[in-house]
Amino acid sequence: MANQLSKYQAFRALHDRPGAFVVPNPWDAGSARILTALGFEALATTSAGFAFSIGRKDSAAALSREALLENARNIVEATDLPVSADLEDGFGADPGCCAATVSLAADVGLVGGSIEDATGDPANPIFDFGLAVERVAAAAEEARKHPFVLTARAENFLHGRPDLDDTIRRLVAFEKAGADVLYAPGLPNLEAIHTVCSSVNRPVNVVMGLAGQTFSVKELEHAGVKRISVGGSFARAALAGLMSAAREVKEHGTFTYSRHAMSAAEAASYMLDAKR
Repeated sequence: MANQLSKYQAFRALHDRPGAFVVPNPWDAGSARILTALGFEALATTSAGFAFSIGRKDSAAALSREALLENARNIVEATDLPVSADLEDGFGADPGCCAATVSLAADVGLVGGSIEDATGDPANPIFDFGLAVERVAAAAEEARKHPFVLTARAENFLHGRPDLDDTIRRLVAFEKAGADVLYAPGLPNLEAIHTVCSSVNRPVNVVMGLAGQTFSVKELEHAGVKRISVGGSFARAALAGLMSAAREVKEHGTFTYSRHAMSAAEAASYMLDAKR
């Protein structure tokens, strides 16, 4: 099994090579094994997908750091691929909390993770600029002590603040504070994505699978994107399949959904026979 340093080196290499790559988001060990078998080169956890799987909403208030990192550990142990994690807001406003979360993330075998500037407070959804930068700086300082790629997220567009100038201002500052990858989820179009990518000097992550427009890997690559994730959308697609099957049974009393289900043999083929 690949060790943490070699996984980190492989993950960094994906960001350094030409072109864009897709890092899909499993929500548990089983989905991680399936995505690994399909030939993806790295994985990233999804706090939303994990939250849905345990009946919670996606927020730092609903998910404990311990539960999120235990889920990440299960995914790390299910694959030989590099795994990065959605670390929410770092589980605390204080910059020291962000640093501690990065340290704990590295301890479970993760080779990357993201810290966002969303507060979780609807009345004041985004951390003030200065504190947001301090939080990234603290996380980056800790990340440099480990084989760990730090992603800094500017969350304006997910929280009713479609301010591209402020988003870029934050990403530029996060880059200067030491972030390895920059990420502004929810950008509205390819022009905005291109503007962000051309405004910074670090790799940019873009998420697909949110409501609204979708773009191909080639279109995003042409806009300057390096890394493409899918957030909780694979988990939501799986839940849509469950809902469709359940509604058929409940409303029609039929079971035709089974024609389209993955066979038990195929599902088993992706899984382990015994604990490693």
